[in-house]
Amino acid sequence: MQGAQRNSLRLLQWMMAASLTLPVALFVFASTISYNSTLDVADREIDRSLEIAHEHALKVFETIDRSLAELNEVVRDLPDDVIRSREPALHRRLKQLADSLPQLKSAWIFDANGKSLVNSLASPPPEQVFADRDYFYAHVDQTIGTYIGASLTPRPPYQGARFFGVSRRRWSDDGSFTGVIQASVLPEYFESFYARIGTDPGSFFAMGRTDGVLLAHFPRLNREFQLDPNGPVGRSISVHPDHGFMTIAWPSDGIERRIGYRRVAEYPIYVSAGLETSAIRARWLATMSQHLVFGLPATALLFILLAFAFRRTQHLQLEAAKRREAEEALKHSQRLEALGQLTGGVAHDFNNLLTVIRASVDLLNRPQLSEERRKRYTNAIAEAVARAAKLTSQLLAFARRQTLKPEVFDVGERMQSLRDMLATLLGPAIEIVMQLPAEPCLVSADAGQFETALINMATNARDAMQGRGRIVFTVHAATTVPDTLAHLSGSPILKNLGFVCVAVSDTGIGIPAAQLGRIFEPFFTTKQVGQGTGLGLSQVFGFARQSGGEVTVMSEVGQGSTFSLYLPRVPADLLPRSPAPTTAPAVAGSGMSVLVVEDNIELGNFAADGLTELGYSITLVDNATDALAELLGDPDRFDVVFSDVVMPGMTGLDLAQAIRDRGIGVPVVLTTGYSQALSQDGVAGFELVQKPYSMEELSRVLHHAARPRRVRNGAAE
Repeated sequence: MQGAQRNSLRLLQWMMAASLTLPVALFVFASTISYNSTLDVADREIDRSLEIAHEHALKVFETIDRSLAELNEVVRDLPDDVIRSREPALHRRLKQLADSLPQLKSAWIFDANGKSLVNSLASPPPEQVFADRDYFYAHVDQTIGTYIGASLTPRPPYQGARFFGVSRRRWSDDGSFTGVIQASVLPEYFESFYARIGTDPGSFFAMGRTDGVLLAHFPRLNREFQLDPNGPVGRSISVHPDHGFMTIAWPSDGIERRIGYRRVAEYPIYVSAGLETSAIRARWLATMSQHLVFGLPATALLFILLAFAFRRTQHLQLEAAKRREAEEALKHSQRLEALGQLTGGVAHDFNNLLTVIRASVDLLNRPQLSEERRKRYTNAIAEAVARAAKLTSQLLAFARRQTLKPEVFDVGERMQSLRDMLATLLGPAIEIVMQLPAEPCLVSADAGQFETALINMATNARDAMQGRGRIVFTVHAATTVPDTLAHLSGSPILKNLGFVCVAVSDTGIGIPAAQLGRIFEPFFTTKQVGQGTGLGLSQVFGFARQSGGEVTVMSEVGQGSTFSLYLPRVPADLLPRSPAPTTAPAVAGSGMSVLVVEDNIELGNFAADGLTELGYSITLVDNATDALAELLGDPDRFDVVFSDVVMPGMTGLDLAQAIRDRGIGVPVVLTTGYSQALSQDGVAGFELVQKPYSMEELSRVLHHAARPRRVRNGAAE
């Protein structure tokens, strides 16, 4: 009995000791885990914030760099006197650039002496020398690419917020220094962005040059500050120059912080993000203070587990919500950047073409112009119009708004007929291998767009190989299809026929995995400025999707790339016996009566004048309602109707349907440069002429579509 009692007492003592030691042990153990977890979460938050700040800075500097490059192209090889003579127009362009980019305060073009030839702030610019500014004298003696200066105060008479310069060197053909192109960037633009994403207590952001000059800082500094490259921050960065973490007392205010940093691509710029260590400890203490209110070890242990799970879930949900908000903000910024890039690219290319046309027109207006020169300028205008039409076609093909003209053809035969042209296009240093099937592989698609897509893929492969290597063109019936086409393979139409695959494989440098998702975007290109518009692969993408197919790419860096174009296969009985001729001279009208419906009066007059010279009898109206009234009043008066599609009120397609529904026996020929309705529903059996068109093409289509000549008043027409 006594032994049992002693054992009971001993057990009670052990339980009493355990009632004290177990909570302490659990608390110490939980404290250690919680502290390490808090540090890990803080590091992940810092890394996410740093990623957002890095992507933001990279997009901003890339946008500014592209803008400076475009300005440099505008004024390249132009003497200062010519630039001064064009100062009002250039001022408007610079002002438009500065107004469109919120990060810019102003944009400038300087001569070799530091005088402003043109800027976005004042027109004409005051006679003032800026040769002592760092963004200017850094370029005088050598070519250093893009230079990012220190924070500066505007010089009177200019006023406003502080800025730092991003500049590029201007040089002549012999490489001599001719001036500087500079953009004034607002640090407060970055600081406002940091304030929006740095909502957590103790948040910190900074952006500075590699030499320690700070350009932006959040929280904002009341004074200028420059980091010592040999100080603790500089020494930490020198160990890991690309990116890293450090815990350090920040020299500007002496507050200890956990900081992550990363260099912005090739630019001499670092971005930093961090949290105050006191804020991190406050998070940890807030977590642990809740554990101290419990008494019994078992209750404390249960509550700790539940509280930890609850806090972790709540924290992860809050973290996910913040990440989604940050991702949406970043996606919105990327969409705006893409829109700006698209608009700028289209404007740049069309301005080049318009310049050729305008210059040729001016030269044609000169008196005593020789016939040889007149023909040369006329040909230049025609070539510029053809290039503009091709550019518009590529844009519409990407947007799937191009009105395609499908025809049935054998892909293998078409590839074989293009071999000589591809050999000339690709050059003798590239070996061409064609692996074509023995049986016909028929598709129904726009043959011209197919050839353009093939040429674009071949040109892309040539550029990837730097003009030397091996390209394999393969045509075969597809046994497997991409996931985006899997739902179509089981349809009754395609179940037995499937798809035809056209693969283009090269031995080039390959495509990095990070860029595979963007290669079909319009104007996305890795080529140098002036070496490509970035529309080639987007045309392939738009043509494939609008034709009911798909285009895919497989690539590995250093191992080349394979682009695969999938088009729906059609049965052999749809193949036409003989192809129609593609070219013919203009057809005389011989009095044929044409009702021209065009809301653009200038274009309508041009069409009417051209057809009149060919012998057609023309009636011109500017809307579909008046055209329908003309037809209802005298249906036998006209041989054919030629109408634009896109018009206010009743469209040309509505007019054609109304003519068909009312039983008026006048054929209709439609014309358009773009129509969403036609791209989705087709031309509903009506003839179509794409804008821009020639008089020869228009006369052939009208003559082919017109109803047989009738007998009026006893005389044959």
